Amino acid sequence: MDSVSSPRFRRDVDCRVISNIGTWMSSAASSWLMTNLDADPLVVSLVQVAASLPMCMSATPAGVLADIGGDAVCGALVLRRLKSKFGPNALTAIGALGTALALTLFGLAREPLIGVAASAIAGVSWIAVLATLNVSAQVALPDWVRGRGLAMFVMVFFGAMTLGSAIWGEIAVIIGVPGAHFLAATGALLGIVLSWRCKLQDGAEVDLTPSMHWPTPVVSLEMQDDQGPVLVTVEYWIEATNRAAFLAAIEKLGHVRRRDGVYAWDIFEDAAEEGRYLETFHVESWLEHRRQHDWVTNADRTLQDAVDRFHMRGEPRITHFVSALRKQ
Repeated sequence: MDSVSSPRFRRDVDCRVISNIGTWMSSAASSWLMTNLDADPLVVSLVQVAASLPMCMSATPAGVLADIGGDAVCGALVLRRLKSKFGPNALTAIGALGTALALTLFGLAREPLIGVAASAIAGVSWIAVLATLNVSAQVALPDWVRGRGLAMFVMVFFGAMTLGSAIWGEIAVIIGVPGAHFLAATGALLGIVLSWRCKLQDGAEVDLTPSMHWPTPVVSLEMQDDQGPVLVTVEYWIEATNRAAFLAAIEKLGHVRRRDGVYAWDIFEDAAEEGRYLETFHVESWLEHRRQHDWVTNADRTLQDAVDRFHMRGEPRITHFVSALRKQ
């Protein structure tokens, strides 16, 4: 920790942070662009290879970084075939297994050949997992929020690497470098088991293109973009026998509405008239609600159609209320 007190060291850290801001922005933007042009994992992975290749080329040719970089290129070239055969979830698990194997070999390495083999396995595993996660993070997001979503992905990714470097460095001091490698390998294996139920999005089953099916709100007031909050209500008439199925379907729709920025979402049942339900939610402003009309996707429409099919009287009645106090 003596180096932290050095002004030169602190200036070096400040420069690296400022430099990395541009790197993170470039990483998010380039991945977004390549996914829009071609969501093929091979293409996305080659973006990562291109970003790391100069570092590998400038390193000592016989160094470990060059080994990882070269094998990352090889991993990228066979990634498409592996993904088509195993799928994104199994491919990520295989990459994690490869990482665990590489860490174990690093812990056991007493000869350069073992270290080179471990580097080769680590390079292939790294690019397989990284490219798959990049594709999944992008195809899971609609266009209107993809930039912010990728920024969060990059922030968490590099933040975890930063924090993990410090933690594993301290662990290596306590239990030794081989022990740290073995412990990290065990953690990678446990991560596979604990995260297996969480499936990655591959974009094949979810259509995130805008559906544009919401009707234009009917208003008689002169609405300003910053007026709000806005209260939206949707009235449903449901048969008593369909109550449980309707509530289960609309709860899924409520999750989507909250995801898109609404708050205070709820579904109410009329105490005086059986079968009458009122869905309500708030939006921050009239402009925000107008944007929601552009944001709703075909996948969201599928959930909404599942709710609407329980409605007995034509189309559900939609009303919009804007705060009267905020307008004064």
